[in-house]
Amino acid sequence: MVNEDRFLVRKVAVLGSGVMGSQIAAHLANANVDVILFDLPGKDGNLNGVVQKSLAFLQKLEPTPFSVKSKVNYITPANYETNLDLLENCDLIIEAISERMDWKKDLYQKVSSHIAKHAIFATNTSGLSINTLAEALPNHLRQNFCGIHFFNPPRYMTLVEIIPQNSTNVKILDQLETFLTTTLGKGVVRAKDTPNFIANRIGVFSMLATMHHTEQFKLGFDTVDALTGTAIGRAKSATYRTLDVVGIDTLAHVIKTMGDTLPNDPWHNYFKVPTWIQALISKGAIGQKVGAGVYKKEGKEIQVIDLEKQAYRTSNQELDPSIQEILKIKDPTEKFKQIIKSTHPQAQFLWAIFRDLFHYCAVHLEDICENARDLDLAVRWGYGWTFGPFETWQASGWKMITEAIQSDISAGKALAKTPLPTWVTDSNRVAVHFADGSYAPSTNANAPRRQLPVYLRQHYPEKVLGEKHSYGDTIFENEGVRLWTKDAEIGILSFKSKMHAVGSDVLDGVIESVKIAEQKLKGLVIWQTEPPFSAGANLAQVTQALQSNNFSILEKMVKRFQEASMTLKHSLVPTVAAVQGLALGGGCEFVMHCGKAVAALETYMGLVEVGVGLLPAGGGCKEFALRAAKDAKGGNIFPFLQKYFENIAMAKVSRSAEDAKELGYLRPSDTIVFNPNELLYVAIAEAKAMYETGYRPPLKSKDIIVTGKGGVATFKAALVNMLAGGFISEHDFNIGTKVATILAGGEIEQGNSVSDEWLLELEYRFFIELLKTEKTQQRIEYMLKNGKPLRN
Repeated sequence: MVNEDRFLVRKVAVLGSGVMGSQIAAHLANANVDVILFDLPGKDGNLNGVVQKSLAFLQKLEPTPFSVKSKVNYITPANYETNLDLLENCDLIIEAISERMDWKKDLYQKVSSHIAKHAIFATNTSGLSINTLAEALPNHLRQNFCGIHFFNPPRYMTLVEIIPQNSTNVKILDQLETFLTTTLGKGVVRAKDTPNFIANRIGVFSMLATMHHTEQFKLGFDTVDALTGTAIGRAKSATYRTLDVVGIDTLAHVIKTMGDTLPNDPWHNYFKVPTWIQALISKGAIGQKVGAGVYKKEGKEIQVIDLEKQAYRTSNQELDPSIQEILKIKDPTEKFKQIIKSTHPQAQFLWAIFRDLFHYCAVHLEDICENARDLDLAVRWGYGWTFGPFETWQASGWKMITEAIQSDISAGKALAKTPLPTWVTDSNRVAVHFADGSYAPSTNANAPRRQLPVYLRQHYPEKVLGEKHSYGDTIFENEGVRLWTKDAEIGILSFKSKMHAVGSDVLDGVIESVKIAEQKLKGLVIWQTEPPFSAGANLAQVTQALQSNNFSILEKMVKRFQEASMTLKHSLVPTVAAVQGLALGGGCEFVMHCGKAVAALETYMGLVEVGVGLLPAGGGCKEFALRAAKDAKGGNIFPFLQKYFENIAMAKVSRSAEDAKELGYLRPSDTIVFNPNELLYVAIAEAKAMYETGYRPPLKSKDIIVTGKGGVATFKAALVNMLAGGFISEHDFNIGTKVATILAGGEIEQGNSVSDEWLLELEYRFFIELLKTEKTQQRIEYMLKNGKPLRN
């Protein structure tokens, strides 16, 4: 039955081609949405020049906002002077101009007569009042008007806040949430119409408290970044590097907005731009976009500003050893006990920023959102924190933390005298997150997750502390894998190894699981409960065998790897790889051999074995030779082969799932989904559809046409030139020659046909030869120790 309430988005308009508007348009284009990007008319005769300049800048940005360069073709430049009639065919209009209430209202009056009755009109404001903005719209448009706050950069940041105003139709909020969740892959949180909404309200307060305590405890900015980054489960950019990335001038504007719009906030005294920030702005040192802010780079050296000396010095992010030891404690309750007890300024600083954050969140939870889960997810998704404020509080012992906060409020140490809400200090309170939901102050009950139909596509949504997932019924398990099922029809194979690396136990598990699936199930999906899909072969296992000089184990492992890949490819039931994050080396080869791949947009695939002095030997070279022959369709194979050779020789890793298709790691028929939480749902559906249509595996290839000696000679000529030019080493030349020989089918006559087994044997032989070389062994050891490749 067709859902008559379904919101069909055929075309979207984005008003404003600045930093946010253009990147929102880019991400819509990633999803194959037809976008019209508007801005002011150009003054040089080209009316669309402003937008065209923005699009040109977008294509140079790193990290790239586009999944592949060609997505820019989905964006049509337009201007407010001659193209307003184009709005009439748009189903969704997103305004993303500068944060000026008067400018936004002027624009609304200009465009409102061109907005279709059914269209949703949304503003991407980061903190202005949605109700006040709605006043500029005619009454009939207000019911379809709301806030839609993307976080920067829109492609990569999960969070989108939806903010209704008083007359917004609830139905359009549901429609918008559905579109954002599945089509754009976002995590949606509904916020109340309060200044800066949820994530920025909490995140900016946290930054302000951190700045205050940086000065109070006389710590350097670099020391604070060492304390407030990955050491406490937050983004690597921590506090002051984040400030430089966001823009010091931007933060100053947000702080001013908080100061102007929150006069009754108990922490209002702290909503002002610090004098040192004002000084940097006056000097034009506003962050990364101008090359200097809190930090700047001098040659290869990172320098940080020293406020006492009013000059930059070498950055030195060293923590006190005693604090490092405390931060290594795994039990959060014990960790916080030690932090609170310590008299070291770095520990006192940490407690102060957590205390004030917890205090602020507790007081304002009811004002800004519906429940504790929404606040925690908003901060996690918007700021890249591993745990939200309430999750951290709960994990560290609710009562202990509550008593410590109350003690500091009484002693005048906290930034505000406001007492904690009674729901926090209730003697029965031990948590806010539970299996049945998260605490909502307005109802004094635990609120379950939203029940929109779109969330039925998320078998395992991102959970908060207190929630648990049950991963089905186990069918088979060994040390490396677990085969389980949700519905007794499709088997789900999950790896148990670190980074889901492929070792002997995983290989055995894959082969056994396919056998079981053929006997008992309709299909098999490889899906990991957490990303990545797989970081590749288990190098530690390889190194162990090398150190004992046990090449027979390694030879068996390579043969077993090839057997596992071919078992996946020729399974009598469909095999589907559900891929997210890294799929490197052997992980990539598994994906290439499954009957189908379903990949999250943020999938980074590559055959990267040359980085450790090896070559793909799990069927990757064989599969590329086969694909090149198919791509050529009886014509010249070499141009197709050349692309695949470059992939392997240069260890190219895709920058998205779309890019993986262009590189040839994924097939044109493979499916891409934008929301990784929907990956398993789609993969299971694909496996069932393949089964229901009478799936049969491909035959083993016996007639792969290859380029032979001619192809090898052409590849070697290019390698000789690269060696002579100093672009590659002797060992790189050796590896490249072996890769070329496999892809060309060996030293045989051009135009001959070979089989899968022939190519797999070449992979096996050359892989073992390389393993026995000293330089490859050095590369493997270096990679394990340093996490990056060695050039030798």
